[in-house]
Amino acid sequence: MASTLVAEGLVKRFGPVAAVERVSLAVAAGEVVGLLGPNGAGKTTTLRMLAGILTPDEGRVRIGGIDIHEQPLEAKRRLGFLSGDTQLYQRLTAREVLRYFGRLYGMPDDRIEARTAQLVAELEMEEYAGRPCGTLSSGQKQRANIARAFLHEPDVLVLDEPTVALDVVSGQFIVESIRRQRQAGRAVLFSTHIMSEAEYLCDRILLLHRGRIIDEGTLEDLLGRAGSRNLTDAFLLRVGRGSGSHAAADLAGER
Repeated sequence: MASTLVAEGLVKRFGPVAAVERVSLAVAAGEVVGLLGPNGAGKTTTLRMLAGILTPDEGRVRIGGIDIHEQPLEAKRRLGFLSGDTQLYQRLTAREVLRYFGRLYGMPDDRIEARTAQLVAELEMEEYAGRPCGTLSSGQKQRANIARAFLHEPDVLVLDEPTVALDVVSGQFIVESIRRQRQAGRAVLFSTHIMSEAEYLCDRILLLHRGRIIDEGTLEDLLGRAGSRNLTDAFLLRVGRGSGSHAAADLAGER
């Protein structure tokens, strides 16, 4: 499959600290790729470079063959991005937020209304889509944010920790929403430190540690190379650490 999202040699430093060091990746249409690693591994920095929010010190990003820093508006029309700290306008209802962002994307009004109705139904938001976002629970806000990212039917979805801080039901609902996007032929890259999500959802997995991709492949590839039964153990063996490590602490409870 041709790759829809391509990153080559991304580097990002903050002073003397290398947050991301020579990260390259590709995601094809109809594929879900997970970017896994403990807190502080460089996941968010990587995704923000992919979305054009941060400019890499080195390297390039292309979406559908378009360089995101040479033609940012054209590239971003093809991208749906969810950041871990994305905020909704508190006084607007969920429906009003979707209408607002639809206009930012230049969608016709009739298409905005059709997509809003479709997403409200698919994400089961009917009971609260007319309420101000400031009154919504964390899970309800996250569904509204997912709808915002999906609204313009982008070729590529880049999702940063989409289920973080959600309860089991809401988290599983988001995971199933991502699966539907794959079935629709979109390229999906999402970050997580929840290994069970990656085991269930991903076609391929990238293991990120201290700003570098240290291994990648299917779940079967990674488990086979590590001789492990689960992804948490495979990751810890790959970084050469035992159960007392900081990485193990970050991943605790995710087995």
